Amino acid sequence: MLRDTWVLFRHGVRTTLRQKVGLVFGAIQPLLFLVLFGPIFATFGTWETLVPGLIVQLGLMSAGMAGFGIVFEKRTGVLERLRVTPASRLALLLGRVLDNVVTLAVQTALLLAVAFAFGLRAPALGLAGGFVLVMVLGASLAALSYAIALTIDEQLFPPVMTTAVVPLVLLSGSFLPMSMAPGWLDGLSRLSPFRYVLEALRDLFHGRYVTGTVGVGVAVTVVFAVVSLAIGTRVFNREHA
Repeated sequence: MLRDTWVLFRHGVRTTLRQKVGLVFGAIQPLLFLVLFGPIFATFGTWETLVPGLIVQLGLMSAGMAGFGIVFEKRTGVLERLRVTPASRLALLLGRVLDNVVTLAVQTALLLAVAFAFGLRAPALGLAGGFVLVMVLGASLAALSYAIALTIDEQLFPPVMTTAVVPLVLLSGSFLPMSMAPGWLDGLSRLSPFRYVLEALRDLFHGRYVTGTVGVGVAVTVVFAVVSLAIGTRVFNREHA
């Protein structure tokens, strides 16, 4: 399984890195928010509050849309051909997920580089911890995205996912902390795991490492990862049985 995962991952990364323009365009919306909205936000907030929100937005839009790739493979028959190979079914999922994590890592690094140019001054330890947290979140989102793409009609996947991403981004508090929202909206946002991940990221970027917020964010991320990978594995095994 590990060998199959490595082979599929290596192939996916080579393909991804050849499409350098695609990597940049995948991060273009958070970058535009950073460049066009960031200077306004900085007049009443901090870059350490805004940038984590843009990173979560990037994760939802990049890894969360990973299922588009498998929809294309299913439509063109690539997935059907892979089904008849002796490759491990779990490897077929993990190879793709790890490729998506590499893509998200490159895009996040690009976003952080631009953010530092604009004024972000997060500590190195906070950046490292936040980066790991976001990569785990990205793997979870990618696995869940593949599961959804294989479960629903391929024609429905694009509108369903693009519609779902917008409220998830807003309810996470990407642009403003949800503590500033009305009570009903604040309560609704607590149903989203992305809020807790984002609040943990903001603490880390502000140099606060051992806090209840960080602990809850890490716990929610781990649980979300376990559930998402379990769902993705089950759907892949069923689809390729």
